[in-house]
Amino acid sequence: MREFVYWVLGLVLSAALPSQAAALTVYVSNEKDNSISVIDADTMVVTATVPVGKRPRGIILSADKTKLFICASDDDRIEVLDVETLKVIDTLPSGPDPELFVLHPSGNPLYVANEDDNLVTVVDVLKGSVVAEVPVGVEPEGMGISPDGKVLVNTSETTNMAHFIDTASYETTDNVLVDSRPRVAEFTSDGRQVWVTSEIGGTVSVIDAKTRRIVHKIGFEIPGVRAEAIQPVGVRITRDGKLAFVALGPANRVAVIDAQSFEVTKYILVGQRVWQLAFSPDEKQLFTTNGVSNDVSVIDVAKMKAIKSISVGRFPWGIVTKE
Repeated sequence: MREFVYWVLGLVLSAALPSQAAALTVYVSNEKDNSISVIDADTMVVTATVPVGKRPRGIILSADKTKLFICASDDDRIEVLDVETLKVIDTLPSGPDPELFVLHPSGNPLYVANEDDNLVTVVDVLKGSVVAEVPVGVEPEGMGISPDGKVLVNTSETTNMAHFIDTASYETTDNVLVDSRPRVAEFTSDGRQVWVTSEIGGTVSVIDAKTRRIVHKIGFEIPGVRAEAIQPVGVRITRDGKLAFVALGPANRVAVIDAQSFEVTKYILVGQRVWQLAFSPDEKQLFTTNGVSNDVSVIDVAKMKAIKSISVGRFPWGIVTKE
């Protein structure tokens, strides 16, 4: 009887105690140092610097979060980093100069934008082989995929288009003309819209994913900052669809946008040449890569301000988070 009482008491106490939050890790690709910086988000310090292939840019986690895929752009391949051992354990094929990529929601395949050959390469990450090659516009870069995995969007920097690709047939079904030098494509969590940033055009095009028409175009004005310095690149949208954040490059700001009214509500000052963005899983923090100041800014989303700068390698480019 006593053992039973102790057992029940233990259950009650364990239920009353707060569960320990999973540690948050941030991975950053350093384009000039050929390395990945590993950041402990609790202490906000770099805990490891991992050598990888030449000119690492886009990075993404595998579906099970055990591997980090890395676009080793100047090695013309995808490297696979084991996040536990921090060792490169495999390589995957790609076309020349892979820059950005996206995983199918199921975790396979991987869709890679190859900047130098005007193709999207479809890679089976389990077999390590190329499944298909899809012709797109000149200098493909941005890659977005619908939540159901049926539609892939690639942006071509020189053709100035967002290409809609059927992932079942690998056929391009629509080409949407946007402003100059489109960089990143991001679907809303409900799959209804695709947001495409145009670096030189200085705008974000909001495209209706069903009609393939631009429903709104967002521009930016920052007092004291030249218009040509406002260059939208990375974009992230909250899961509830209420807020969007856009990295504005040499303007050294992240724009906060009401994603329902499309109004810019705030500009957050961060490091120099802010490039890519990544939310923490709970969306309470937003991390930015700042390519010229060689650091990562940590934004408190509730306070709408940068609270920390973390030094990393030279020209930080891609960024992802993992719990």
